[in-house]
Amino acid sequence: MGLLENKARARLFYKYLSRVYDQVNPFIWTEEMRNEALSLLEFEEGMTVLDVGCGTGFATEGLLEHVDEVYALDQSEHQLEQAYEKFGKRAPPVHFHRGDAERLPFATDTFDVVWSSGSIEYWPNPILALREFRRVLKPGGQVLVVGPNYPDNVVSQLLADSIMLFYDEYEADRMFKTAGFEDVKHAFMGPSYDPDVAITTIGRAPE
Repeated sequence: MGLLENKARARLFYKYLSRVYDQVNPFIWTEEMRNEALSLLEFEEGMTVLDVGCGTGFATEGLLEHVDEVYALDQSEHQLEQAYEKFGKRAPPVHFHRGDAERLPFATDTFDVVWSSGSIEYWPNPILALREFRRVLKPGGQVLVVGPNYPDNVVSQLLADSIMLFYDEYEADRMFKTAGFEDVKHAFMGPSYDPDVAITTIGRAPE
């Protein structure tokens, strides 16, 4: 388990990263990547959408181009404070919650879409969190998770494994199917300097 696959250490990490997150993020998780990931989902009017690990709200902004309201959850109070400045704390179009991906504070069969980008790499138990995603999704609902693709270089692999969760499409397939998702597919994306740095996985909850 990597250094940041620990909830307390991840919170401490984001306490400081949150101050510069919006300045650093565009070099790693670009608007073009976000739009490419959004294009993999099927949006319809009136959908209920959950953004898990919303951070400062970068993905939330993209989701709001497709739906009227988004429920957004993060465990970092410091990241959420940055998001509040953008959207407000208590009023639509974003409903904020501070919470844990492994224990979502929502009823079963609530959402049409569960989205998570840049969060899975910090989860101590990804399959437990993915099972929570399936629980809160309506039957046939869509899941989309963006995470870091496992590097090819052995030295980079050792470094990646020491920090957080990196995984390839085979491991993603295993995790999502173990969590109960169907129609699991993967896409690779990234900025121009590293076009395969991220792996995006989509699937559906059983009907």
